[in-house]
Amino acid sequence: MLKFFLGVLILLLPLSAFAKTNPAINPLDRSNLPWWHERFEQSLTDAKSNPQARIVWLGDSITQYWQRQGTHGYDNVMPVWQKYYGPYDALNFGFIGDTTASLIWRLDHGEVARLDPSLAIILIGANNLGRVHWDSTLTIPGIEAVVTKTHADLPDAHILLLGILPSIRSAWVDQQTRIINKALAARYANDPLVTFVDVSPVLTIDGKTDGKTDASLYVDPKMTPPEPALHPDAEGMARIAAFIEPYVKKYAH
Repeated sequence: MLKFFLGVLILLLPLSAFAKTNPAINPLDRSNLPWWHERFEQSLTDAKSNPQARIVWLGDSITQYWQRQGTHGYDNVMPVWQKYYGPYDALNFGFIGDTTASLIWRLDHGEVARLDPSLAIILIGANNLGRVHWDSTLTIPGIEAVVTKTHADLPDAHILLLGILPSIRSAWVDQQTRIINKALAARYANDPLVTFVDVSPVLTIDGKTDGKTDASLYVDPKMTPPEPALHPDAEGMARIAAFIEPYVKKYAH
């Protein structure tokens, strides 16, 4: 009898009640983490204090690590940032551990509302493939949602969307990275407001988009204990900056 009534209930409910929501596009607040909350509040202050910023970087730990000031040379990335983005009064809104969902939350809560840059650079998606394990079917719409929201908040800014960087985590991550980047390249191929760039060639041994990731260009394997390659070191970040410099010069005015 119970099964009968449950069956009737399922038939009466709309299909939308059972539709799977995509966590990659649903805003996710991480303010329960004190450091994250503090950084978000600081980002609002930075935006208010630097309305002249011509470039805004949006992303996760890879973006935040532009501010890394290490003592080993390979982990001292700040000089690269100052060289390539200091002249533009660029702002760094990268947050360790953020997925597309948390970046959407930040945008929804006014992170760039006070700004009017000519260029927004987005690098997001690596953490979607990490602990939360959101595959390409979830992550692609998540990145597209970030782009759409960024354009809505910064209508006069050109968007430079970078592909997910190569890493050395798992075969599944490699596969999903290639699928996502290929799909985004096709999606924005003819979009006058968005330029998609896959920087993978500067981080692979053979200089190919689908080549073997060069672990020597990453901080993580040099740590004690070593970790899987995910965050480019100073040389890797310098290569990325040089690779996208023509686009920066074209759009950041």
